[in-house]
Formats: sequence, C-alpha cells, structure tokens
Amino acid sequence: MKKLIVPLAIFALLSFTTVDSKLTDPERLLAMTELTVTHDHLLHSIYGLSEAQLNFKSSPDSWSIAECTEHIAISETNIFGMIQEALKTPVDPSKLSEVKLTDQQILAMIVDRTNKVKTPESFEPTGRYGSHNATVNEFKTNRIEHIKYVSTTQDELRDHYAETPLGIMDAYQILLFMSAHTERHVLQIKEVMSNENFPKK
Repeated sequence: MKKLIVPLAIFALLSFTTVDSKLTDPERLLAMTELTVTHDHLLHSIYGLSEAQLNFKSSPDSWSIAECTEHIAISETNIFGMIQEALKTPVDPSKLSEVKLTDQQILAMIVDRTNKVKTPESFEPTGRYGSHNATVNEFKTNRIEHIKYVSTTQDELRDHYAETPLGIMDAYQILLFMSAHTERHVLQIKEVMSNENFPKK
C-alpha cells in the first residue's frame, strides 16, 4: 500500500521547491508529511483485518473499526470542503488576531483523545460507501488528491479563515486539523484492538 503514496510524496517534495509558492517551503513540507504519515498509519492499522475484527464493538454505543474508518473517510471530504469554502471568502488579514492556536498546538490537541468531542451528525458513519473496501478506496483517493493539492497550490491558505470546533483557523491550519483528525481515530482503532474481547481472527 505504501508503494502508492510514498513515490507521490517524494515527487511532490522534489518539485514544489521550483514554484513561487504562497506557502513557505517548511509549511508545505509539514502539511505534506503529516498527510502522508497519517494516510499510512490508517492503512497499516486496518490492513488484513477480518470482517469480525472490523465490525467488533467494545460496547454497544462505541464505534467499530469499520465505523471509525468510515468516519475518517467522511471527514476527509467534509473538512477539505471547509477549506474550499474558506477560500471563497474575501481575504481578511484582520482575522489573524482571532487565531488562538499555533500549527503545532492544533496537531497536538486534535490527537489528544482525553478530550472527547461530540461528532456532528453529518460526520457520523452510516454505511454510505456500501462496503469497507469502498470506504478505504474513497479515503485513499481523496487523500492522494489532497497531497497533490498541497504540493502545488498557490492558494493563499494563510489569508482565509473559518470557524472550527477549536475556534478560528486559517485554511492551512484546517489542512493540519484534517490530518491530525485521521491520527486521532487511528488511535481509537488501536483502542478497539486492545480490548480483551477483540477477535483474534
């Protein structure tokens, strides 16, 4: 599975430095690295799991691994949609003062699972993709496109803003939010797998 994503990331990393970028090289590299690493973490964590393992729930009201994966796929689409909507708004430098979190704080806070958050209904897993394999393919396709986007975009991601559950963020920070959100639920998947009743096969 890594053969698909790693060459893409390497190619993009080598190519973006020749572009007169709206993002700085370190910003672009950070976002691409985070998106690539969390892509790989998810695929590695669910690789080879059986139907019983994918659908196991540690409690009646908890999510299964399949549902966690679907939530990640849904979020990939919805959160990137937030970025696209933010870019449609006028450039507003005055909003910079409303951004309270640094990039690194966002990455750390989203991954921290001691802070529980109620999932909006539009992000809840409902079986919308038809199967687990289709769900994984939806995530992979979108994430690869998003990495390509980061590698070449000239959008002014630092100059457009949106309201998020953590307050006002610029569009670049929402990219980091999207990646960290994937890692958050990879950790949830690992929690499910650590349950003493998790099927052995």
